[in-house]
Amino acid sequence: MHRVYKYVLPEVERELGTHRLIAERIPDAELRTQALNSMDSKKFHCQGGGVYAAANLERRHVLIPLIVALQTISDYLDNLCDRSTSLDSDDFRLLHQSMLDAINPEARLQDYYALRNEKDDGGYLHHLVRTCQIHIAQLPSYRNVQQHVTELVGLYGDLQVYKHIRKELREEHLLAWWELHRSSYPNLHWNEFAAATGSTLGMFMLFLAASEDRLSEQDAAAIKNIYFPHVCGLHILLDYLIDQAEDYAGGDLNFCNYYDTESLLVERLGTIVNRAREDVKQLPASRFHRLIIEGLLALYLSDPKVRRQADVRDVSRRLMKNSPLTRLFFLINSIWIRKQQA
Repeated sequence: MHRVYKYVLPEVERELGTHRLIAERIPDAELRTQALNSMDSKKFHCQGGGVYAAANLERRHVLIPLIVALQTISDYLDNLCDRSTSLDSDDFRLLHQSMLDAINPEARLQDYYALRNEKDDGGYLHHLVRTCQIHIAQLPSYRNVQQHVTELVGLYGDLQVYKHIRKELREEHLLAWWELHRSSYPNLHWNEFAAATGSTLGMFMLFLAASEDRLSEQDAAAIKNIYFPHVCGLHILLDYLIDQAEDYAGGDLNFCNYYDTESLLVERLGTIVNRAREDVKQLPASRFHRLIIEGLLALYLSDPKVRRQADVRDVSRRLMKNSPLTRLFFLINSIWIRKQQA
């Protein structure tokens, strides 16, 4: 936590400040609004992702700009698709090609807005993609993780396409997509797989691994399988858990609504928490990753949205029962950070 406060958070703030200056000059009003709103409302995504740089401070000058830029692309595109003037799956697919290009240092920049009305971002998205490419090229072992990062980014793009198309088509496409992958994840429900694909934590963990010299291809594959699906799934299911009222009001799809009962929701979340804890025990710095898991639980379950939803408050209490001291520490820390930011 000393590293996070002394190094990570200030440097994340500086990176966001640089991106904001460019976003403020976006000519198209709609694109400018969504770019600025994504940084305002989702800054904590970059702060949370930046925590991975605390595990390798010597390479934080590479990891922090990379993580912040990729997360900023993700949040910006999520806003564009969520509040979109378009329901075109091809448009969404092309927008998310920017993330695939961002994690390929040899990819050429494209016109990612070619299929939508709003086009002139003043070079903002290209700036973010190029920032990722420049820093990825400085990761000594990136070649050995690239295929796994590409897989996760590809799955993330699939999810964003299927969950933002016309409402009557979403479940049909998501279930057909699940049929392509269900044999690889026999212990998951379809909504849990979909949730796991929405997390960027596996990508950030692979960046951290690639910041070490001489990472083997075998270790890279193992790390991907350790983080995906359980750590990634826990991350996004918690996000959906606290957003249930908001998503209902906005008519947005929410993966926590696909459990038949509250008890089943708690049971499945508990199972995924325990599987995530078991999975990270295989990593060399397992205590660091256990802290990530407890921090996720504390961060989301301390969110003010929890108090405004009686059913979510009940689920939260049941998940926090018999909390380990680390989670209680992060719970208090999360509440304190929110008060400072307020």
